[in-house]
Amino acid sequence: MRSTGHPQVRAPRPPAARSGRRLPRPRLTGLGGGLFACVAMLLAAGISWLLFDSSLFAYGLLFLPVAAATAAWVRPADLITAPVAVPIAFAAGVWPVSGGSGGVGGQLMGVVSALSLHAGWLYAGTLVAALIALVRRAALSGRRRAARRSSGSTA
Repeated sequence: MRSTGHPQVRAPRPPAARSGRRLPRPRLTGLGGGLFACVAMLLAAGISWLLFDSSLFAYGLLFLPVAAATAAWVRPADLITAPVAVPIAFAAGVWPVSGGSGGVGGQLMGVVSALSLHAGWLYAGTLVAALIALVRRAALSGRRRAARRSSGSTA
């Protein structure tokens, strides 16, 4: 390989990248995002059960960052799955804190009651995930459009 004599010029790295500290940028598939959300909500339910005496308010508050992280960490090709996976994760994780009594019927009634009485958290988290997915999709489309324009003007 021949050297052209021109040194390579690198763009300066931001301070966070120089220090080695960056936010995690995992790229989850649609299934991986759903599994992440379900496991995170089961952990949130356990935290709520242990620390806050099965508080559905605390569970709902913990749901919002899980919904945001799920929408932020899903691959661009699977963005549509984030607003679908987070309500499923909310429902999957609500069982330990639902407060059902008795057998299977009592537990199921507790889950249904918790879902209906705390639907505001469910809607809020789903809205957060949908908005993040929508903004990410719009930014991706804008970048693609700009790349097409720049490649069209250079050709």
